[in-house]
Amino acid sequence: MPAGQAAIPQLINFNGQDGARMVGGHARARSPRELTDDPKAWPEQPSADVAAEAVRLIAHTLALVLNDQGLSLRATAAGSGVNRQVIADLVAGRSWPDVATVARLAHFTGTTLWPDGTNIDRKRTH
Repeated sequence: MPAGQAAIPQLINFNGQDGARMVGGHARARSPRELTDDPKAWPEQPSADVAAEAVRLIAHTLALVLNDQGLSLRATAAGSGVNRQVIADLVAGRSWPDVATVARLAHFTGTTLWPDGTNIDRKRTH
């Protein structure tokens, strides 16, 4: 086996049922909106989970921008190349968007979507 390949299994965490686990562990098994104290208040309800809070800020900003620019999900999908359902799930807090999705939506809307930071207590965990 070539040098370096022996270390690869140590970098991947397999759960034995459905392959490798997502980065983020068990927290990523729940949607971002489920990681808030009141999921029904998404995206206004902050999250103590730093990753869910970042997604919440992205979703909140995107929803405001789409409304301000008068863009429908269909028009946003057509212009950005991001599937309409992916956009709907992001705005609703049902999914964890990838970097490419956020970058395409930011480019299409002409808006910075990635938050500068999150204002949560880093010591708090779920």
